[in-house]
Amino acid sequence: MKLRIGTFNVENLLTRHRFGPSGRFETDAAMSLFHFPRADERDAVERSLAVALEDDKRQMTALAIAEAQADLWMLQEVDSLASLQAFFANYVHRSSDHRYGHFALIDGNDRRDIDIGFAARRNLLAPQAVTVRSHKELTFAQAGVHDRDLAALGIDPDGKVFARDCLEVALDFGGRKLSLFGCHLKSMNNGRDDGRQATLPVRRAEARAVKHLVKTRFGGGWREANWIVLGDLNAYRYGLGPLAEIVDEGESGIEPLLEDFAVDPMEALPAHERWTHFRRFWSESQERLIDSHMPLDHILLSPAVAAANPKPAMQMIRRGLPYRVPLDPRAPDRSMARLATCADRYPRVGWDRPKASDHCPLTVDLVIPEGPSS
Repeated sequence: MKLRIGTFNVENLLTRHRFGPSGRFETDAAMSLFHFPRADERDAVERSLAVALEDDKRQMTALAIAEAQADLWMLQEVDSLASLQAFFANYVHRSSDHRYGHFALIDGNDRRDIDIGFAARRNLLAPQAVTVRSHKELTFAQAGVHDRDLAALGIDPDGKVFARDCLEVALDFGGRKLSLFGCHLKSMNNGRDDGRQATLPVRRAEARAVKHLVKTRFGGGWREANWIVLGDLNAYRYGLGPLAEIVDEGESGIEPLLEDFAVDPMEALPAHERWTHFRRFWSESQERLIDSHMPLDHILLSPAVAAANPKPAMQMIRRGLPYRVPLDPRAPDRSMARLATCADRYPRVGWDRPKASDHCPLTVDLVIPEGPSS
């Protein structure tokens, strides 16, 4: 049985036009140019602007999903089941060759209410063949992952281990079963030089907790079972600098998932292809701009699934990224004059926005082997 499985951080698929008193970054720039004497006037204008911007963006998000043609999706940064279903009905299904159903989303722990959603091709499974479970209530103590590094951050053993959730979706295809563990691990706090290191203990604990869940779910047969850990793991050991130079970024936090546990098929790709996100930022400590292509998104295979797929085909759909992103890390010319005139994006993609997302979809084509009951 062959399946194309995908993960995509769709970047704030929301029914709200504001996160809170600080506003929402998509509308902040335009709103900063105007003065509104009354709060209700500002709110009305901001709502109208948010709707217009969202429509542009979601057309491109839908194009990326349609081009990827995955059978199964795990999507990050979705605020409700209603918004997930509305997005597929009104955007994805207008451009995709596939029709999706079996939608699932459970409210997680994120303070902005950005959750993990699941979707599958409508004709792929019977409704009763999909079982969904949240692990948002799992604590550090229950998972056995609390340590001195977490205590030093003031994190209590009884705190919830997942910054968002680990959404477990069990699929029954008759003779074959597959379990997906969808994740969106703790952010690295972009914009801070020390953000990666400061949040590393939390991501490491989350990774260890996912490993705990898999081993608890399958017991001693976890190596023979069909399971996949996928999502925006906000972690990478190696990034790509200018000219696709490989940069060792040090410990990532997800090592527990890769050390004698899951297999990362992205490692078989050429180095310049191993990225799903681009960041250009000013480093205060180094006093310079830094460019980095990085693999924040991952699809990690169980030993059994990896053995059945020694060299699976992977693809990253990058035409929805903004023009400021160099799509080929090897290219020496990253000037605005060159990047802004490349004909390699969807219609109406902008320099920074609108865009499909700040991530690109990642998919892998897999043969799902027969195996023990999962």
